[in-house]
Amino acid sequence: MSVRRLLIGALAAVLLTAGTAASASASTHHLSGDYLALGDSVAFGYTPPETTAALAYFNPHNFVGYPEDFAAATGLHLANASCPGETTLSMIKIGAQSNGCENSVGSPFGYRTIYPLHVFYLGPQLDYALFYLWLHPHTSLITIDIGANDMFACQQTTPDNCTGSDFQAALNKISQNVAAIFSALRNKAHYRGALAVVSYYSLDYRDPAQNADSLALNAALAGPARRYGGVFADGYGAFQRAAQPYGGNTCAAGLLVLLPDGTCNIHPSAKGHQVLAGAITQALGV
Repeated sequence: MSVRRLLIGALAAVLLTAGTAASASASTHHLSGDYLALGDSVAFGYTPPETTAALAYFNPHNFVGYPEDFAAATGLHLANASCPGETTLSMIKIGAQSNGCENSVGSPFGYRTIYPLHVFYLGPQLDYALFYLWLHPHTSLITIDIGANDMFACQQTTPDNCTGSDFQAALNKISQNVAAIFSALRNKAHYRGALAVVSYYSLDYRDPAQNADSLALNAALAGPARRYGGVFADGYGAFQRAAQPYGGNTCAAGLLVLLPDGTCNIHPSAKGHQVLAGAITQALGV
């Protein structure tokens, strides 16, 4: 691991701590009515083919993520617009490079070109969000996780596999795109309810490189979140605490989808989603 990556991790930790502290000091949010979930495969509740029957993908009700858990706990009416493989840019612009939502790197096919999402829409996810907020003016909560697929796509499309200068450039672009998304929600849709950014967990808290990458990504989200009045649901810290009895091993802690060979996929298990829902509850004070 490079000294540069360590420095990025340290800076990210400072920014993330500030974002978490702001969430902890926020007033209690009184939620009722409608809840809009935005994001990628984590919000979708995606599970990989190794553990999922092929026909299961044709019924989105087979996939339960932290939005469904949180809605069930609070009685909110959920619209989950997330799409597996969504990037910050493909959320804004139809046809933009995704990592398996509308398209994949090197392929015109993605999840939503083959399988149904939890809700139906033709344009980009952000356009659906704006239309949803127009139809549901009493929406009291939006949650979002986005950005990880930008990094995965960066790894596949840059000469240095998203290390060096490409790593920071990707983070900068994530911040710009997320700011544009939040600006549209606040200024175009005039949404004034709670906006919770669910931060990404580390795949293995025993690995400093994994931790630094997750923290750097979360730091890229923290600035726009604060700027537009969002709170940070500390998924990173929630997973870390849950994995602590297992030495930081998120797989052994049961937080990730267990594969038949005994290893774990990168996506949260049912337990992992419950932990993320708990992080939202803590951030919002509900």
